[in-house]
Amino acid sequence: MKNVNKYTRQFFPVENPPMRWASKNYIDKAPIWCSVDLRDGNQALITPMSLEEKLEFFKVLVDIGFKEIEIGFPAASDTEYDFCRTLIEQDLIPDDVTIQVLTQAREHIIAKTFEALKGAKHAIVHLYNSTSLAQREQVFKRSKEEIIAIAEAGAKMCKEYREKTEGHFTFEYSPESFTGTEPEFALEICNKVIDIWEPTADDKVIINLPVTVSHSMPHVYANQVEYMNDNLNRRENVIISLHPHNDRGCAVADSEMGLLAGGDRIEGTLFGNGERTGNVDIITLALNMYSQGVEPELNFENLPEITKVYERVTRMRVYERSPYSGQLVFAAFSGSHQDAIAKGMKWRETEEREHWTVPYLPIDPTDVGREYEADVIRINSQSGKGGIGYLMETKYGYDIPAKMRESFGYLVKGISDRAHKELQPDEVLNIFNESYVNIEAPVSIPEIHYAQKDGMIEASVTITKDGSTSVAAAMGNGRLDAVGNALKQHLSIDFVLTTYTEHAMEIRSSASAVSYVGIEKNGKTYWGVGIHTDISTSSIKALLSALNRMLAE
Repeated sequence: MKNVNKYTRQFFPVENPPMRWASKNYIDKAPIWCSVDLRDGNQALITPMSLEEKLEFFKVLVDIGFKEIEIGFPAASDTEYDFCRTLIEQDLIPDDVTIQVLTQAREHIIAKTFEALKGAKHAIVHLYNSTSLAQREQVFKRSKEEIIAIAEAGAKMCKEYREKTEGHFTFEYSPESFTGTEPEFALEICNKVIDIWEPTADDKVIINLPVTVSHSMPHVYANQVEYMNDNLNRRENVIISLHPHNDRGCAVADSEMGLLAGGDRIEGTLFGNGERTGNVDIITLALNMYSQGVEPELNFENLPEITKVYERVTRMRVYERSPYSGQLVFAAFSGSHQDAIAKGMKWRETEEREHWTVPYLPIDPTDVGREYEADVIRINSQSGKGGIGYLMETKYGYDIPAKMRESFGYLVKGISDRAHKELQPDEVLNIFNESYVNIEAPVSIPEIHYAQKDGMIEASVTITKDGSTSVAAAMGNGRLDAVGNALKQHLSIDFVLTTYTEHAMEIRSSASAVSYVGIEKNGKTYWGVGIHTDISTSSIKALLSALNRMLAE
């Protein structure tokens, strides 16, 4: 990259950070969650949501379990204002849910904000002004003292309007562009606001530390959060909130490390929607906790339906590889992955283990409303015998012998490779049926009669080939062996029966049996499958299918 020297580090690391957070290995409890889908997420849409769409999405967020929901910037537009009033006037906000609104530190905007909130049972008024060096120098052209004065004036106005507005209000302050602000200055301005608001145990304030633009690696942000955690005034009455954006692809890591460093609360969106590269994806963050055995206190058991509503009202699309929510995240195309997953599933069944440890699957797909068969095993030219066999067993009830799985796997992979596409489960089943099951050409057996002689079985077999029918008789140590000998004698061919297995077809509604036969000639094995209500008949059909595959070459 020829222009690398034009860039420099825009963050301000904490000097000699204690990094106590680095000794913690996991997050042990859920944070306070605040969805900002209806404000930060909505303002980032090409076509912002309509009032009706915002109402629908609000209900989805409530159903998921969010207790704090930022609904908009009421002073910004009529739609934002009307949405806030509709929620309050139509009593659409559950008693245990708090709405949140955003306001700049300007009196006419604060006045309009409190007007929109009049009568709210619970609301958070979120005040912000930008504090970063870049914003101070380039945008506002103001000194640190002047930036502090803006925050102080806004904090005082919020306090004044709260006293004369009907409703119950909590305050939140964000030093916007916190990660581009000197830590000492961020602390100073936050403490000035805290001293004005005078929080108590019954009236706590929220200090939000946004990664408005991501400038650094996550550990730098964690050190900044820990610094604020150690030095904020009245810390016991302050809730530290984190609002990471994803410019460097680090929003989840920023959030997790920030929580270890003293954060109490997370502001984010479903699927990571938001300005530029978006906010932290709360689904990923919550299910990361869930996968470690921590109750996230949000319900994503019906994630596919949540995805459908989100895509419809936002006109955005959830990427196929998005953690947990993408269509392909529980899919395995690689043969070795499929084999490991199949064996892991089997192991869980036989061992009856309490904890989920299946290879390649960090959580059970059914916990988020997904299914094993369609989600876990995806068949293409990269698939292996284990995955294809697992699909056939779990979805269709075929317990294919191990040696046959390899042959069938190569057959399926070859078809997928030539077609340059993924094969759907029903296409794989059709290949299996057409290639192996009950094949009766060029040879068929219309009729068989058995007799027992000297401890052996004699089979009298009616054989039809190329329009000609005749009867052949032979002895064997069982029915299958006797029929095989009759076929060999009549057709003047030789083969060795190497494999025979059978089982009931439990998935089928009718009581059927399936048999698998492998016959070998000149070192090559040919496979056949027979299905019939009678197990003996199914074995003969399997033998005949294998023979016809051999004759077809």
